[in-house]
Amino acid sequence: MKLSVRQAPVRSVWTLQQAGVHPLLAQLYAARGVHSTDELDDQLSRLIEPSQMLGCAQAAGLLADAMHERRHICIVADYDCDGATACAVAVRGLRLLGQALGFDRVSYLVPDRVVDGYGLTGAIAQRVKAKGADVLVTVDNGIASFEGVARARELGLQVLVTDHHLPAHREGRIALPPADVIVNPNQPGCAFASKAIAGVGVMFYVLLALRAQLRDRGLYAQAPQPKLDALLPLVALGTVADVVRLDANNRRLVAQGLKRIRAGHMPAGLAALFEVAKRKPAQASSMDFGFALGPRINAAGRLSDMTLGIECLLTDEPTRALELAQQLDQINRERRDIEGHMREQAMAIADARANADAPAPAVVVFEPDFHEGVVGIVASRIKDKMHRPTFVFAASGAEGKADELKGSGRSIPGFHLRDALDLVAKRHPGVLLRFGGHAMAAGCTVPRDQLETFEQALQQVAREWLDAATLTRQLETDGPLAAQYRRPDVVDTLEQQVWGQGFAAPTFCEELQVISQRLVGQGHLQLKLQHQGQAVDGIWFGRTQPLSSPARLAFRLDADEWQGQRRVRFVIEAAEG
Repeated sequence: MKLSVRQAPVRSVWTLQQAGVHPLLAQLYAARGVHSTDELDDQLSRLIEPSQMLGCAQAAGLLADAMHERRHICIVADYDCDGATACAVAVRGLRLLGQALGFDRVSYLVPDRVVDGYGLTGAIAQRVKAKGADVLVTVDNGIASFEGVARARELGLQVLVTDHHLPAHREGRIALPPADVIVNPNQPGCAFASKAIAGVGVMFYVLLALRAQLRDRGLYAQAPQPKLDALLPLVALGTVADVVRLDANNRRLVAQGLKRIRAGHMPAGLAALFEVAKRKPAQASSMDFGFALGPRINAAGRLSDMTLGIECLLTDEPTRALELAQQLDQINRERRDIEGHMREQAMAIADARANADAPAPAVVVFEPDFHEGVVGIVASRIKDKMHRPTFVFAASGAEGKADELKGSGRSIPGFHLRDALDLVAKRHPGVLLRFGGHAMAAGCTVPRDQLETFEQALQQVAREWLDAATLTRQLETDGPLAAQYRRPDVVDTLEQQVWGQGFAAPTFCEELQVISQRLVGQGHLQLKLQHQGQAVDGIWFGRTQPLSSPARLAFRLDADEWQGQRRVRFVIEAAEG
């Protein structure tokens, strides 16, 4: 592990401090590319205008017409947290905006991960038609669903695709499905600056445009204009849980959602999820979304039916919300058990096949008894340990698909996973039946008898694209922590900020003396460290090997409470060497 230090431009640090930003925050923000307080302004008025997102105005017109004509709108969701929150935002938002019209003909349908696979299919389009729908709206999917969109149109449905994934390539060029309207900042010709917006954010923008459309049509001349800010807690959850880059626009969406949650304003389902996760809404942070609430929603889509997660986010009845949240919590416990067993198997396979002298630049693992709902998490764990692009495959559970394997991949910086799959598909036609995703996460389906060919092809791309420097695990840090900031109130200040993908939470590093160390709990290393002449407690979760002293350590700050006293604790993330 190599520890590096982010560089903070001195002028930017000075500018932020002069504007009244806390000195430590000024240093941290400048190191993350923030140069002025304008970039830190999280007011809703600073959001990018919906008019900048291609297709938003047309989508608003389509939905407004449907509402005036009392047409049935059906939302087709995805089975992860982004898709679930996007679905809940769509249903809640359309019902809210339709109140002045007396319109509530909104339903939803969520595909089954095993039976339906990913995206809008012809079979799903038929189920939507059978529900009596007139308009089909995808959320967090659909941009590559050519056959599904075409079938929906054949059935007489209007189709609105809202998505944020990269479009597919056909015959060497970008292709779009034949929908009536497409809203996706990553489609050709869209000037929307926040390309990293999540699927739930795209749907929220469509609702903003729809409200403006209804206002322009005079709907709210006599009735009060609905406030959509009640949806922001759900937007924030989906944005963080989908691990999209937290650019300035996404940080505003998350910050606004957190403010409402901390003030106690959130859907009953979110409150219930905080309760079962034993987290305090008044102290909510983006970490809660990523590590407590998001996994519980995701578990439903992985092992059960995402309808549970969506219903939890839609209900306004606290008792019902708690019941659903408890079910999600139990499913998540089951997911952790399955994941633990699969992770041990997968790690053993990967370790056994690793060549110590010349380790493969990419890892591919398959076992017949792997659960396809958990392969993505296991791939992430292997990627973290081995620092290699990793795919984990499971046998497809879909009827009639016994000869297919479904894989989920996770990548490292410098290796664009979806582009790698695209190159594999071009070089080896027929090896990939389906694929899609992003730079850091992607999925694919391969014929069972082509897995070895896929593995060799992926490793060949990795050999071409990755070098020794890229394959060396690196952790960017914020350098030494001044002793004056080793205080609980500073920890609280840091936790109130929005951190996440592309805007990493503060991690400090410096050489520390190890005064004492011992194993506690289920294999954690408890430490007593000397930091700039003073003793401080430390903990390294999951570490069992003792540390030498001194050691150059990367750590984040935590506030530990003991006998009514709050003390700063260093949570160790890595050691150099």
